[in-house]
Amino acid sequence: MTSIKAVLRKTKLSNHKFPIALRVTKNRRSKYFKTPFNAIEIEWGTNIGEFNKKSTDYIQKNRLLNTVKSRAHKVIMDLETENEYYTLEDFEKKFRTNANPIQQNIFSFGEEIISEMKKSGRVGNARVYHETLNSLLRFQRNRHLTFKEIDYTFLEKYETYLRSRGGTGGGIGVRMRGIRALFNFAIKRTIINEKIYPFKVYKVSKLKSRAVKKALTLDEVNRIVSLNLNISPHLIHFKNYFLFSFYTRGMNFADMINLTWDNIVNGRIYYTRSKTKGNFQVKIISPVQEILDFYKEYPSNTSYIFPILLKGNLTPSQIENRKNKVLKQFNYALKEIGKLANIPKPITTYVARHSFATCLKNKGVSTDIISESLGHQNLAITQAYLKEFDNSVLDNACSLLL
Repeated sequence: MTSIKAVLRKTKLSNHKFPIALRVTKNRRSKYFKTPFNAIEIEWGTNIGEFNKKSTDYIQKNRLLNTVKSRAHKVIMDLETENEYYTLEDFEKKFRTNANPIQQNIFSFGEEIISEMKKSGRVGNARVYHETLNSLLRFQRNRHLTFKEIDYTFLEKYETYLRSRGGTGGGIGVRMRGIRALFNFAIKRTIINEKIYPFKVYKVSKLKSRAVKKALTLDEVNRIVSLNLNISPHLIHFKNYFLFSFYTRGMNFADMINLTWDNIVNGRIYYTRSKTKGNFQVKIISPVQEILDFYKEYPSNTSYIFPILLKGNLTPSQIENRKNKVLKQFNYALKEIGKLANIPKPITTYVARHSFATCLKNKGVSTDIISESLGHQNLAITQAYLKEFDNSVLDNACSLLL
């Protein structure tokens, strides 16, 4: 016999409340399923498994909770009709369908995606989704929000809310792309019907950052190369990081910090790009070799090339935290470097990548080769690039920067 009860879990949330889950028990074995609710202990009737009168809107909450229970009971009845020897795993598979109101709640579903990303080491992506859900919660003011309720009008109002709080097009775009990604996940997993997808009408592409991305000219890059930092030794590492990125086809900072000496084989750097998971190999040209030689002599207790991750065996969360901390220092240092080099443009870590592409373009290199060099992941175009150009062409293109 299978029993179902709504229970208050023991793990306290950041809001000092406890999550409410649906406990399904069969043959003395239980599984717990998230609900969109949480409560403090005095709001919850433990014996009956419902909100009590001390909880705001307790009648409405109990109605939705009963809807969830009814759905679970129906699943059990269907399973018993089909196979009396069904398992809790069978129940879970059938319960997580597009008729499941819990999964249709964007906060519950989003938290599930975040958990999966953390387990797979994609901590950076998990952080972005977490920040998106927090922003959405501040706008919504409660967790009772289904995918179906997020239509064009809702998104327009959410955009207005973000702008009223000083949000820019680029920042708002990050939030909207996070919501759009959750819709796409839910559609692929048949949690929701694609007919309710609001982004066919609401276009995220309209949300562009007002900041103009200004690439450095080759002359400006060379000013950084020749910059004497004897009076500012605290900037030496950041100068090296910027130039290393520039001369390695705009390597991302997240990829640089994870490079070890084992990534270098026969005059090339082999690595997997963290953002796209694509495999890359970059020829080591002379400016890169000079930087590597510098760090070969630099005292270190790890196998990492750069002294950013200061010990081995860090967890993905620890690496992400360290990356964000040093990235802030890096961008601040680049402002100083720009002033010392008399470069009247804002310089950030991304400018190295953007400058790499622009300098090659100014040298007459085709857009196709530049696109492959950067490792862009537009499937149709990138696959064509990978077939059409070999590494020797890319190596020659990079040599033009010398």
